[in-house]
Amino acid sequence: MTKPVLHIIRDQHCWLHAEKIIWWEEARSIIVSDLHFGKTGHFRKSGIAVPQSVYKEDMQQLAAMIAHYQPIKIIAVGDLFHSHANKELDWFLRWRQDFAHVAFCLVKGNHDILSPDWYAKAAIDVISDYYTEGPFGFIHDTADIPEEQCSNYYWFSGHIHPGVRMEGSAKQSLRLACFYFQQQYAILPAFSRFTGLKLIRPKKADTVYGIIPADQRFQSPPSILRLQ
Repeated sequence: MTKPVLHIIRDQHCWLHAEKIIWWEEARSIIVSDLHFGKTGHFRKSGIAVPQSVYKEDMQQLAAMIAHYQPIKIIAVGDLFHSHANKELDWFLRWRQDFAHVAFCLVKGNHDILSPDWYAKAAIDVISDYYTEGPFGFIHDTADIPEEQCSNYYWFSGHIHPGVRMEGSAKQSLRLACFYFQQQYAILPAFSRFTGLKLIRPKKADTVYGIIPADQRFQSPPSILRLQ
C-alpha cells in the first residue's frame, strides 16, 4: 500500500490513496466510486477479450484497503456494478461474505441496474438519490446535487472518471486519473482500472491530486501527487 496524502475538509481528515480510495478517518469509512464490478465479464460475454485478472486485482486491492483500515462502512458513490449479473458478480457475493461485518452503502449510479433482491443478498444498502453523514453528502453525479442542499454539505461524487494531462518540456504528455476538489464538491477517480478518463479543466481555486501509475520496470508502486 502506498503512503496516503491528507486532505482536510470541514475539519474532517480525508486520506487520499493512489489505490483510488479515500479513508475518512472520523467516520472510519472508505469512500470509493465507479468500481464497475462485472464490466470485464460483460465485455468478454460480448466477445471482447478482456483479462479476468483485471477484475480480480481490483477486488484484491479493495480487500487490502479493508484489511489495513478495518472500516465499519464502505460508501460507494455509484456504479458499483456495470451491468446485469454475470459470473463475476457471483464472485463478488462470495467476496462480500468475507467482509459481511463491514456495512456497505451504495448511492446508485446509472450502471447500477441489478434487482433489489440481488442487493439484499449482497447485504448492500442502496440509496436512490443521495446520502448524508456528518458534514458530507454523497451522490453519483454532481449535476444532481439538490440546489437547496448544495451548501449544507460538502459533496463526494464520481461518474465522470476525472483525469488530467501532464505535459513535459519535450512535448511529451501523460494522462492521469485524479482526485478533483472544488469548493462545494469532490469528484473521485474511478476505482476500476478498466475505465476511460474525462480530462478536467480545473479553476485556479480548485485542488487536484494526480495518481501516478505503478512502473513495473523500476518496481515502483503507484503514488499520489498534488498538482494544483
